[in-house]
Amino acid sequence: MLLGLAALATTALIVIGMERVSARIDASLAAEKRIERYSVLSTQVSTFIVVAAEAIQSILPIEERTARLDSITRNVTLTFSHLREDLEAAVEEARALGLDEQSRRATQSIGIARMEALFLSTRDAFLSPAADRERLQGYIDIFAIGFDPLLNSVITNEVRARNDILSGIEDLRRRLTWIAFGIATATLLLMTGFYLGLVRPQFERLNLLRDAARKIGQEDFAIALPDSQTDEIGQLFNETNRMAGALAQRKAAVDEEWTRLNATIAERTEALRAANAELARTDENRRRFFADISHELRTPLTVILMEAQLGLKVPAGADPSHVASFETIQNRALRLNRRIDDLLRIARSETGQLALSAARFDLGEVMREAAEDTSAEVRSAGMTLTCAPPAPLFVIGDPNWVRQVVTGLVQNAVRHARAGGRIDLHTGQADGMGLIHVTDNGPGIAAEDQATVFERFGQGRSGAKAEGFGIGLALAKWVVEQQGGTIAVNSPLPRADALGVAPGTKVTVGLPLDAA
Repeated sequence: MLLGLAALATTALIVIGMERVSARIDASLAAEKRIERYSVLSTQVSTFIVVAAEAIQSILPIEERTARLDSITRNVTLTFSHLREDLEAAVEEARALGLDEQSRRATQSIGIARMEALFLSTRDAFLSPAADRERLQGYIDIFAIGFDPLLNSVITNEVRARNDILSGIEDLRRRLTWIAFGIATATLLLMTGFYLGLVRPQFERLNLLRDAARKIGQEDFAIALPDSQTDEIGQLFNETNRMAGALAQRKAAVDEEWTRLNATIAERTEALRAANAELARTDENRRRFFADISHELRTPLTVILMEAQLGLKVPAGADPSHVASFETIQNRALRLNRRIDDLLRIARSETGQLALSAARFDLGEVMREAAEDTSAEVRSAGMTLTCAPPAPLFVIGDPNWVRQVVTGLVQNAVRHARAGGRIDLHTGQADGMGLIHVTDNGPGIAAEDQATVFERFGQGRSGAKAEGFGIGLALAKWVVEQQGGTIAVNSPLPRADALGVAPGTKVTVGLPLDAA
């Protein structure tokens, strides 16, 4: 409020000071104007004296003297009229400058009246018909001697008045300067007191609030802001204290919950670690079992193959009737050897040790071997497997894994299309790929299931589970694509390709043809 009063005082000082300065400047300009009129009057009177003296020397008659002085007389009379008007205005303006200045200007009218009376009496005497030359010259001399002091007196008074006005302006400026300096000093003292007594303490309180906010941001809720004042900042202090307390309680609850959660995680992690260790031991035992059983099976199998090969060597002149039996034994032993290889290959694929080797092989021969490997399962299911003798079709890939893929596809057909009773294998080629088609006349695969049958752990709505140790469709897809091939499902089949009235399914495996 005090600062507002100081601002109002400064504004009032400026307005009043400007008004007074403006009044004094106007009075100074009016004085200059009157001085100029006195100068004009002096010139006109001088002209009057010269014309009158010339008329006396020329002994002009009254009519001619009157004609010569008429215009000069009118001009002098008009100037006196203007001087009286100026003086009346000056007296009115002097109200703002004080009674003394107003009285001084009013006395100027006496001098003007005396000069005008002297001029008019001289003019009337000069234009009198009874005046002779000597008397006229005496009138002119008396006028010249009496008018000049009066004129100098009024001009001197006007100059003094103008100088007093200008001096008053300087005095007013000096007073206004001191008053302004006093107001500025008082304002500075008020602002200093306002800052030290009000603003600075509030800044210190806001600094406390800022530090408290920083501590809260650093999760340090040990805050106790002073709550003795009830203003807006004090209310903010109280709310900050309350918030810090609530956050401290919440943090304690969260910390307690985290402790329980960490304990649970540690417990579950330890249990999972133990389970993983047990699974690792089980997997290691399984792999060791596969390796051991493979070794145990291969040892007698090798002996059987050697004995069969020896039995096939018929000495000269001996009975060859036993050769067919030894061929059967050799073929069955070779087939059993492939099954052992498949067993080891599946075991390695489940441990991430899958290895593919690219080679040139006959796709038809692989198809025939897959048909032989699954023939027992097909007969056991009461189904018929058709495998037309294929023409040689050489492709690039891993023949063992390709045979295993085709074997798995036939086994899938046995599981899911048993009711149809038929499975067909045949080869072909298209777009630089050698193809094997595995077709059944089962219920087919739903359209929404075809997008997921090749995904890991994906299975159709039939819900049938895998049996044996054949590879799944996800691994089959991976094996084929790693060799640059393709695998696709088509169901239901067009009537021209179907094996019966059932929708049926055709799975096609493609491998790159041998360019040689």
